[in-house]
Amino acid sequence: MVAILGLIWGATFLLIEIALTELPPLWIASGRISFAMVLTVAVWRLRGGALFLTERTAWPSLALIGALASALPFTLLAWGQQFVTAGFAGVSMAAVALMVLPLAHFLVPGERMHWRRAIGFLIGFAGVVLLIGGQAFVSSGAAMEPLGRAACVGAAACYAVSSVTMRRLPPIDPIGLAAVPLMVGTALVVPMAWAVEGPPPMPSHGILAIVALLGLVPTAGANLLRVLVIRSAGPVFMSLVNYQVPMWSVVLGVLLLGEPFEPSLLAAMGLILAGLLVSQWGALRRLMARRPTMGHPPAH
Repeated sequence: MVAILGLIWGATFLLIEIALTELPPLWIASGRISFAMVLTVAVWRLRGGALFLTERTAWPSLALIGALASALPFTLLAWGQQFVTAGFAGVSMAAVALMVLPLAHFLVPGERMHWRRAIGFLIGFAGVVLLIGGQAFVSSGAAMEPLGRAACVGAAACYAVSSVTMRRLPPIDPIGLAAVPLMVGTALVVPMAWAVEGPPPMPSHGILAIVALLGLVPTAGANLLRVLVIRSAGPVFMSLVNYQVPMWSVVLGVLLLGEPFEPSLLAAMGLILAGLLVSQWGALRRLMARRPTMGHPPAH
């Protein structure tokens, strides 16, 4: 599931870049959330529509997840990608794990930050600083790129907080957990798009297909996979996805969109991935360790 998510989310930024040629950012976010919500809610209802599996409920946390896992980051990414490359947007997603580490340390039992995670966090933080660049804090009347970069990093922060919040929920049906936040996200972003950008424009059939694809695959399908990984393995392990997302987004942007491949982008990606590698070394070892041969006990 982690491998599939890396490829799907790496290609997402390419699709957003194409959709921006005919649609404004808020309607792109609205379209992908709405498509995903309809599909996910239909599947959830067909399975009985269960949500909380015990008497414990957490409606405020579920509403927060709806805002931070879909409405706000989708809007920030679509708006930010007007001014940054698809490759930069993908690399900024690698910062999710760096933000998850300190949050999980304080909020999720069993996810404490030990010395190796702390070293990895510092290495990766250096990469985030390089990724944003000093120009992000310089006011310019001509270039909106610094604000676009800040929007992408802000989307990463939304994903980090929502991942930790999701892990802290009481027992809950995974498809219900995927469906209800999408309902919240749709209720938030569609009125916002109408108020800010006016009635929804009618794009060409090709762009409409791109928006539908954004909703069905990287939003509905990948959202369910994300829920399953976080609920079963935790938000820190989920950050393994971010090893792959930047590489796929940069490669696809360069190959299919003709975007420039700047050395600073490569250096930033290298630092962030090195920090993630150090901080997640134990999880990677468990992931890559071969299972014992059937009939033979594991070595101790």
